[in-house]
Amino acid sequence: MLTDVLARNWRWVAARGVVALLFGLLTLFSPGITLASLVFLFGVFALVDGSAMVVGAIADRKGEPRWVAWLLGGAIGIAAGLVTFFMPGITAIALLSVIAAWAILMGAAEIVAAIRLRKVMTGEWALVLAGILGIAFGLLMIAWPGAGALAVVLWIGGYALLAGILLIALAFELRSWDRSHVVGATI
Repeated sequence: MLTDVLARNWRWVAARGVVALLFGLLTLFSPGITLASLVFLFGVFALVDGSAMVVGAIADRKGEPRWVAWLLGGAIGIAAGLVTFFMPGITAIALLSVIAAWAILMGAAEIVAAIRLRKVMTGEWALVLAGILGIAFGLLMIAWPGAGALAVVLWIGGYALLAGILLIALAFELRSWDRSHVVGATI
C-alpha cells in the first residue's frame, strides 16, 4: 500500500525536504547568484531529489502497484537535473520552462498521493499544499518567463524553502502514522 511505503520511507521524504530547504535558503540568502550558478544548483537539487524518489520507490516496490508513479516522478527529477548539466548553455527561458514543467508535474503527483493518503491518515495537508505550491510556482514561471534573473532566483528559492518545510512536516506525520497505524489498512 502507498501509505505503508511512504511511512516506511519517511526518512526519504524528510531528506527531500531538507535538500529543498537548504537549496531554498542558499538561493534566498545569495540573490546575486549568477544564472550559471543557478543552473548548477537547480541541477544538483533536481538530481538529488529525483534520486531520493527513485531509491524510495525501488526500496519498497514489492506488493506496491503504485511504486512506478514514484519511480517516474524521480526519473523526471533526474532528467531535469541531467538536462541542466549536459546543456549548460541553455537559455534562461528554456531553463524556466524545464523548471516550470518539473514543478507542475511534481505538484500534480504530490496532490494525487495526498488524496490517496487522506483515506488512512491525517496530515496529508502538507503534501497537498506542497503540490499546490509546485503547480502555482510552475504556472507563475510560464506566465512571466521574461522576469528578471533576480526575481527568478527569489521565486525558486521561496518555492524550494516552502516545499522543503512542507515535505519535512509530512515526513514527521508519516513517521507518527507508521508508529500507530493498524496493519492492513488500505488506501
